[in-house]
Amino acid sequence: QLKLVESGGASVRTGESLRLSCAASGDTVGRFAILWFRQAPGKELSFISCIDGNAGSGTDYSSAVKGRFTLSRDDAKNTVFLQMNSLNSDDTAVYYCAGRSMGMETTCGAFVKFGTDALPYWGKGTPVTVTS
Repeated sequence: QLKLVESGGASVRTGESLRLSCAASGDTVGRFAILWFRQAPGKELSFISCIDGNAGSGTDYSSAVKGRFTLSRDDAKNTVFLQMNSLNSDDTAVYYCAGRSMGMETTCGAFVKFGTDALPYWGKGTPVTVTS
């Protein structure tokens, strides 16, 4: 069974960068679509990015982070990385990674429509705080 653990969260200043990690164990992370969500204080969980499974490299991003965040996978480390640049206060949140098998889908973005109940594997989250 896939197990996911996030790390890398920290408190940073506006404009700085962070790299979050989603380390997988129990299975090969490249087999799974990996999605990142965040939950800001007092707000609902929101999708930010995903990367295709089945060893694919396709990615998708929300409009809030497109152009600033980059998702990648290191198969040797069995880890997915979320590089976050030009951070601002709106990026303050707890960040979660989640995964599921691709099944019949060809792009990870399809799972965003299915909702979080369709994602069986979750990490416990890592907090990011951005201050001015």
